[in-house]
Amino acid sequence: MGAIPHTAGVYFRVWAPHAREVYVTGSFDNWSKTTHRLRHEANGYFGGNVPTAKIGEEYKFYLQTPFGNFLRNDPYSKQMTNSAGNSVIYDSSFDWENDHHFKIANWNELIIYEMHVGTFYRKNPNVPGNLYDAIEKLDYLKELGINAIQLMPITEFPGDLSWGYNPAHPFAVESSYGGPLGLKEFIKAAHKKEMAVIIDVVYNHFGPSDLDLWQFDGWSQNGGGGIYFYNDWRAETPWGHTRPDYGRPEVRQFIRDNALMWLEEFHADGLRMDMTAYIRNVRADGNPQNDIKEGHDMMRWINHEIDQRFSGKIIIAEDMHQLHYVTERTQNGGLGYDTQWDAKFVHTIREALIQPEDTRRKLQMVESAIHHKYNSDAFRRIVYTESHDEVANGKARLPEEISPGKADSWFSKKRAALGMVMVMTSPGIPMIFQGQPLLKDKWFSDTYPIDWRRMEQFKGNVKLYQDLMRLRRNWYNHTRGLRGHHVKTIYVSQTQGILAYHRWENGGKRDSVVVVLNFYNQKQEQIILSFPATGKWTTHFNSDSSIYDTEYTNYGTKEVVTDQSGKGVLQIAPYSALILSQV
Repeated sequence: MGAIPHTAGVYFRVWAPHAREVYVTGSFDNWSKTTHRLRHEANGYFGGNVPTAKIGEEYKFYLQTPFGNFLRNDPYSKQMTNSAGNSVIYDSSFDWENDHHFKIANWNELIIYEMHVGTFYRKNPNVPGNLYDAIEKLDYLKELGINAIQLMPITEFPGDLSWGYNPAHPFAVESSYGGPLGLKEFIKAAHKKEMAVIIDVVYNHFGPSDLDLWQFDGWSQNGGGGIYFYNDWRAETPWGHTRPDYGRPEVRQFIRDNALMWLEEFHADGLRMDMTAYIRNVRADGNPQNDIKEGHDMMRWINHEIDQRFSGKIIIAEDMHQLHYVTERTQNGGLGYDTQWDAKFVHTIREALIQPEDTRRKLQMVESAIHHKYNSDAFRRIVYTESHDEVANGKARLPEEISPGKADSWFSKKRAALGMVMVMTSPGIPMIFQGQPLLKDKWFSDTYPIDWRRMEQFKGNVKLYQDLMRLRRNWYNHTRGLRGHHVKTIYVSQTQGILAYHRWENGGKRDSVVVVLNFYNQKQEQIILSFPATGKWTTHFNSDSSIYDTEYTNYGTKEVVTDQSGKGVLQIAPYSALILSQV
């Protein structure tokens, strides 16, 4: 499909079942609309070769239909001049060097960084950042401890500013971000630094603006979107009446081809599918009468093929309905996603940390969120306290929510750090959102870039994140249990505001980890815990360390020696966390 360069020109192919005649026109023929006619191949497909067309030239399809004549961009175009401009003949060849040897880390070792290219790093504050700019900050991410970058949608969208969830041309990489070449260079550079790249894709709706797919060949029903969309009540989404028609084989193929393109041609290491609940159900409300069976089937089909062809690639669902079915294997009747964003974790933990009154923090709910699993597998969920959804649309960054207008207050820093300890020590795949280590305040916006001067201002907070990530990845070979499946509560007291749990993979020295959390603004001088084993337990992390902030007091136990029954006594500072193991 699309424009296919070869030794004897460029072959063009497009699907337009209601067209009488289809031509391709472009800079190669001075935009003559009817010079290069495409022949009708079968089933609404038109194709033909243009010997004089060359890579880099612009083009469109000219459709003559019973509903009028239309100039349309190529639905499969991988490069656009801009969202309202022209398709560009693109050469997919690229020197990947030895990139085919790269493999994403094991899922129990992953730490994901969600990145919005336009605001992540702007060399010119008045111009959105691009993928080449982002390459310059990869060393920062690697040093932090990140080994997977999840890019918010990078397909061509209207204008130069967007979150990306309004894809106008699903196969084209956003021109202001550097186009398809920029994405390949970014992925190759990330792989060289041992970081995977996951692409955020949007299949629950397209557009709704600058959308050449809309009534592509003139035909539609009920004022709907035509051949690429449902033309009845199933078209309705919160973002416009532009839900793709998952029941049409050609549309299903279009989405399948798109998903596999990122993994195959661009060497992406996984996909994050936006709001899958709106693919399987018109209103994402769980009402069976609103179910879209074709959507269920399409997701299973795509995920099964990815499993068969791209072993090791990770496919993430943003479903947010806490359904085991989403991450159940296709052969067992599930949708076949490898993991899913965990609504139970993020909402529960944020609520507990934002709550201003200590005694109203519901520690049993926090405990339940930490223990939560899908399909009896710890790594079937993504755990986080911030994502693009949690820090916008009327909500702010966690430190800002804790102390509005005072995101750098002691309370904000302390409780936000507690949240990050839970992210890095709970069973699951941890994720952070761009700017979190820099204690970014306010809310997320595509016009409000990261201020990298905060690196120096909050260098202690950056080190806190770095230390937690190194413990999470067992950097020093004494916290292996943080990569394991297992968790057990060993102490919980609503009266004291203390929650402690044991994390382990196989158990024993350098494996078993004890995490102690104090959710109250009071130090505890004598917490008696039953440790998993007798002997000496060493503290590897204390969030009250003055290394992380000059306001912190260094209060807390450095080591615990248990009695013969395994009981040990420790001290912990207000709103603080300790991480211990036996070395």
